[in-house]
Amino acid sequence: MNCVRGLLAASVISIQNSCFIYPACQKCFSRLILDSRRFNCLKCGCTGEAKDASYRYRLSLKVADTNDLFDITVFGSCLDPFFGVTAENLQRYIQDFNQPSGEANPDASPGVLVQAVESCFIGKRFIFGV
Repeated sequence: MNCVRGLLAASVISIQNSCFIYPACQKCFSRLILDSRRFNCLKCGCTGEAKDASYRYRLSLKVADTNDLFDITVFGSCLDPFFGVTAENLQRYIQDFNQPSGEANPDASPGVLVQAVESCFIGKRFIFGV
Protein backbone atom coordinates (compact mmCIF):
# COMPACT_ATOMS: atom_id res chain seq x y z
CA MET A 1 0.00 0.00 0.00
CA ASN A 2 1.29 3.46 -0.91
CA CYS A 3 2.14 5.51 2.19
CA VAL A 4 2.31 8.89 0.45
CA ARG A 5 -0.31 11.27 1.78
CA GLY A 6 -1.38 14.56 0.35
CA LEU A 7 -4.18 17.01 -0.25
CA LEU A 8 -6.34 17.12 -3.34
CA ALA A 9 -8.42 20.17 -4.27
CA ALA A 10 -11.20 18.85 -6.48
CA SER A 11 -14.79 19.46 -7.52
CA VAL A 12 -17.48 16.85 -6.99
CA ILE A 13 -18.83 15.59 -10.31
CA SER A 14 -21.29 12.99 -9.01
CA ILE A 15 -22.43 10.92 -6.05
CA GLN A 16 -21.57 7.29 -6.75
CA ASN A 17 -24.36 5.62 -4.74
CA SER A 18 -27.44 6.46 -2.71
CA CYS A 19 -26.46 4.61 0.47
CA PHE A 20 -24.71 7.18 2.67
CA ILE A 21 -24.53 5.18 5.90
CA TYR A 22 -23.66 1.63 6.81
CA PRO A 23 -23.76 -0.54 9.92
CA ALA A 24 -20.17 -0.40 11.20
CA CYS A 25 -18.18 -2.51 13.62
CA GLN A 26 -17.22 -0.41 16.63
CA LYS A 27 -13.80 -2.10 16.77
CA CYS A 28 -12.58 -2.11 13.16
CA PHE A 29 -15.18 0.04 11.28
CA SER A 30 -15.86 -2.75 8.75
CA ARG A 31 -19.38 -3.24 7.41
CA LEU A 32 -21.47 -5.47 9.65
CA ILE A 33 -23.62 -8.32 8.43
CA LEU A 34 -27.10 -7.76 9.89
CA ASP A 35 -29.99 -10.13 10.17
CA SER A 36 -33.25 -9.47 11.98
CA ARG A 37 -31.77 -10.04 15.44
CA ARG A 38 -27.95 -10.16 15.33
CA PHE A 39 -24.94 -8.50 13.74
CA ASN A 40 -21.61 -10.05 12.84
CA CYS A 41 -18.32 -8.52 11.71
CA LEU A 42 -16.57 -10.77 9.22
CA LYS A 43 -13.25 -8.96 9.69
CA CYS A 44 -12.77 -9.09 13.48
CA GLY A 45 -15.52 -11.47 14.60
CA CYS A 46 -17.41 -8.96 16.75
CA THR A 47 -21.06 -9.92 17.31
CA GLY A 48 -24.08 -8.45 19.04
CA GLU A 49 -27.74 -7.64 18.85
CA ALA A 50 -28.89 -5.91 15.67
CA LYS A 51 -30.61 -3.15 17.65
CA ASP A 52 -27.20 -2.22 19.14
CA ALA A 53 -25.43 -1.85 15.79
CA SER A 54 -23.79 1.53 15.25
CA TYR A 55 -23.77 3.38 11.95
CA ARG A 56 -21.13 5.35 10.11
CA TYR A 57 -21.14 7.67 7.10
CA ARG A 58 -19.70 6.51 3.77
CA LEU A 59 -20.01 8.92 0.88
CA SER A 60 -18.60 7.76 -2.46
CA LEU A 61 -17.83 10.58 -4.86
CA LYS A 62 -16.45 11.08 -8.34
CA VAL A 63 -14.29 14.20 -8.26
CA ALA A 64 -12.15 16.11 -10.75
CA ASP A 65 -9.19 18.38 -10.37
CA THR A 66 -7.79 20.34 -13.31
CA ASN A 67 -6.26 17.24 -14.91
CA ASP A 68 -7.84 13.98 -13.70
CA LEU A 69 -10.93 12.19 -12.42
CA PHE A 70 -10.84 10.33 -9.11
CA ASP A 71 -13.14 8.06 -7.14
CA ILE A 72 -12.99 9.12 -3.49
CA THR A 73 -14.84 7.73 -0.50
CA VAL A 74 -15.27 9.90 2.58
CA PHE A 75 -15.90 8.06 5.86
CA GLY A 76 -16.99 8.91 9.36
CA SER A 77 -17.96 11.83 11.49
CA CYS A 78 -16.28 14.45 9.28
CA LEU A 79 -19.59 14.33 7.37
CA ASP A 80 -21.71 15.17 10.45
CA PRO A 81 -21.68 18.94 9.70
CA PHE A 82 -22.89 18.37 6.13
CA PHE A 83 -25.77 16.12 7.15
CA GLY A 84 -26.56 18.04 10.33
CA VAL A 85 -26.84 14.84 12.38
CA THR A 86 -24.72 11.84 13.25
CA ALA A 87 -24.95 8.73 11.07
CA GLU A 88 -26.77 7.01 13.98
CA ASN A 89 -29.49 9.65 13.99
CA LEU A 90 -29.79 9.71 10.21
CA GLN A 91 -30.28 5.93 10.25
CA ARG A 92 -33.11 6.36 12.78
CA TYR A 93 -34.74 9.05 10.61
CA ILE A 94 -34.51 6.84 7.51
CA GLN A 95 -35.87 3.85 9.43
CA ASP A 96 -38.79 5.90 10.76
CA PHE A 97 -39.43 7.28 7.28
CA ASN A 98 -39.39 3.82 5.67
CA GLN A 99 -41.57 2.04 8.26
CA PRO A 100 -44.94 3.57 7.31
CA SER A 101 -44.26 2.99 3.62
CA GLY A 102 -43.26 -0.64 4.21
CA GLU A 103 -39.93 -0.14 2.43
CA ALA A 104 -38.29 -3.54 2.07
CA ASN A 105 -34.71 -2.33 1.65
CA PRO A 106 -33.35 -1.02 4.97
CA ASP A 107 -30.34 0.51 3.17
CA ALA A 108 -32.50 2.62 0.86
CA SER A 109 -32.31 6.36 1.38
CA PRO A 110 -35.38 8.44 0.61
CA GLY A 111 -35.17 10.14 -2.77
CA VAL A 112 -35.41 13.57 -1.18
CA LEU A 113 -32.28 12.79 0.87
CA VAL A 114 -30.39 11.75 -2.25
CA GLN A 115 -31.42 15.00 -3.96
CA ALA A 116 -30.33 17.03 -0.93
CA VAL A 117 -26.92 15.35 -0.85
CA GLU A 118 -26.47 15.90 -4.58
CA SER A 119 -27.31 19.60 -4.28
CA CYS A 120 -24.96 19.96 -1.30
CA PHE A 121 -21.95 18.32 -2.95
CA ILE A 122 -22.18 18.27 -6.76
CA GLY A 123 -20.39 21.19 -8.33
CA LYS A 124 -18.73 22.20 -5.07
CA ARG A 125 -14.98 22.22 -4.54
CA PHE A 126 -13.43 20.53 -1.50
CA ILE A 127 -9.98 19.71 -0.23
CA PHE A 128 -9.61 15.96 0.32
CA GLY A 129 -6.90 14.28 2.36
CA VAL A 130 -5.72 11.30 0.35
